[in-house]
Amino acid sequence: MSENSQNNQAIQELKQQLYKEVELKSRVIVYGIKVNPAIFKHLELGTKVQEQIHGLFEMDHKEHAGVAFPCSFTSPSGINYSFAWDPDSNITIDYVDNQFKLYERGEEKFPITFTERPQYYKLRTSDGVEMSHVASFNPTKTVGVAYSNECSLKDKGLDCLFCNANATKDTYADIENIKWKNPKQIAETVKAAYELDGGLHVNITGGFIPERREVDYYIDVAEAIQEELGQKDFNGTAVIGAPTDLTVIDKYKEAGYRTLAIQIELWDKNIFKTICPGKEKECGGWQHWVDALEYAVKVFGFGKVRTGFVSGIEPKEKTLEGVEYFAKRGILSLTNAWNPNPGSKLEGHRTPSPEWHFDLAKKTYAIFKQVGFTYEQYFDVSPSADFLVHDLYSIDEERLAIFNK
Repeated sequence: MSENSQNNQAIQELKQQLYKEVELKSRVIVYGIKVNPAIFKHLELGTKVQEQIHGLFEMDHKEHAGVAFPCSFTSPSGINYSFAWDPDSNITIDYVDNQFKLYERGEEKFPITFTERPQYYKLRTSDGVEMSHVASFNPTKTVGVAYSNECSLKDKGLDCLFCNANATKDTYADIENIKWKNPKQIAETVKAAYELDGGLHVNITGGFIPERREVDYYIDVAEAIQEELGQKDFNGTAVIGAPTDLTVIDKYKEAGYRTLAIQIELWDKNIFKTICPGKEKECGGWQHWVDALEYAVKVFGFGKVRTGFVSGIEPKEKTLEGVEYFAKRGILSLTNAWNPNPGSKLEGHRTPSPEWHFDLAKKTYAIFKQVGFTYEQYFDVSPSADFLVHDLYSIDEERLAIFNK
């Protein structure tokens, strides 16, 4: 066998190992991780290791007010995992021989490395607010801004049934000093994240603002970021609700956002009406959300608009029908696993199996490749680049550092 053939065979074997690891990652996402918080005394959590800050959602499977957890960790292969605590999981982290290791049903999987705390987390804005509480940072170099940690749909009794934003505010806002963010705070933090930690993309989201005044706010944020960075293109995604007047979407493009996100959540219009009563009643109904997405891609361009599905509430075939429908029109979809978040109205329900979600990710990825979406386009529209579909791109296109070894 030639050296070239041996290398090709080694690469294919490595890819198969990595696909197996992504299956494990799907199990970690669905089941969470059981851990005794006491073992984190061996981490310099909040100084050298990045800590969880509940800017918008509680993604752990149980509330843990007053107990600190890390955000994420990386395997030896370079795949990133979000940490989600679940005291009932059969996947665990233990501290053995001066190392943190991941186990499944008692079997050691591999040693893990927790994510280093970003440099800008040490800083404060010019008005004294901790930058770590203004914007989160993902190891894939995405800055996450939640301008508001509450949603006005609550006051009307129209919260999405899967959402726990308002419950998270009630549990963590006072403890963690989470407040509304003004444009200058956001701009200063984005600049610091870009300059100190290599940030490449900013995702700006939050709950519905009373009287739907978010467009003016988003424009102010864009202008402030542009002024701080000294550049027009800051690779920002504005995450918005479907506006009543679709021409409002043009204003986000004019303001300087590179991409736009309009989260439809569910493809079955009847399930949408039940699960997302506020999005149904306040934003013109399911068809209007579809119309808004189709209008947005005309304004922003192919591969520069995203939607998202809370995958697992409706049948897989329905979600894939939506993914394919939008993909053919130049719109990317997030198909991350539904987590029955604590505090949501669906708390206590179950998401489908890890195998179900992994199969959905593979089929979503196949649709993306068929349409011609690139990894870079998926990165630019995503809140982070560590979804299962991102991992499939990274393996298939040999983007992980392990391929260079």
